[in-house]
Amino acid sequence: MRRIELFDTVEVPVIGQGTWRMGDDIRQRDAEIASLRLGIDLGMTLIDTAEIYGGGRAERLVGEAIEGRRDGVFLVSKVAAPNATLEGTIEACEASLNRLETDRIDLYLLHWRGLTPLEETIEAFERLRDDGKIRYWGVSNFERQHLEPVVAETESAVRPAVNQLFFSLEERGIEYHYIDWLASCGIGVMAYTPFGERGTLIDHPVLARIAKRHGATSAQIALAFVIARPGVMAIPKASDPRHVRENAGAADIVLSEEDFAEIDAAFPPPRRRKPLAII
Repeated sequence: MRRIELFDTVEVPVIGQGTWRMGDDIRQRDAEIASLRLGIDLGMTLIDTAEIYGGGRAERLVGEAIEGRRDGVFLVSKVAAPNATLEGTIEACEASLNRLETDRIDLYLLHWRGLTPLEETIEAFERLRDDGKIRYWGVSNFERQHLEPVVAETESAVRPAVNQLFFSLEERGIEYHYIDWLASCGIGVMAYTPFGERGTLIDHPVLARIAKRHGATSAQIALAFVIARPGVMAIPKASDPRHVRENAGAADIVLSEEDFAEIDAAFPPPRRRKPLAII
């Protein structure tokens, strides 16, 4: 599995595993745990979850899936904006650690921008880092204008490691003067919902044509596009072993100039700034 660096200090796989809506159906629990473990075996050792996913059920499921394999996993979780006060962030992190059955979270994110001043949440993150309960921190669903003051006023050591954003062929807005700016600040992009919100990409004829040239699937081409930019990783969710293997295989696909030209014709890149798409 191809890997990228965060802050020049840690390497993470370019494709990880998302867990949104995992743990919601007890009948799927064993299959979901098996899929996460298979993903780890295939090198997708970055696992993303959040305290709000299933009211904590996703974190509990992840904790079971990584039992005995914690040191080989890069674990990501998130604090919800209403909990992101100084004390609330610390309490939320403690609760996530308990559900995940671990002593540390590798990357802890603010799930979305809320009413609490960001400086207060950052102070909580730094306390958690000093205490060894998290290794890095970041944000999710943040517009550029909300990060610019943080970058301008802080040293690189206290900047977010990642901004987790909605990015797919159907939603390319962050390509307009945002991905490159984040990269220039040393902030990685973690793309969620890389197959699009409606899931129609897997049937798109242009992607099918490109996939045929690569001996791949349309879904793999959609995922390969997302991770083609430096500093961008993706966290697709999969509960089926076939889809898990399909996701992992996308990391080996190198798209050509011809591929990109066809993709741009079918899914035009943004020509102006637009509000951030959030799911």
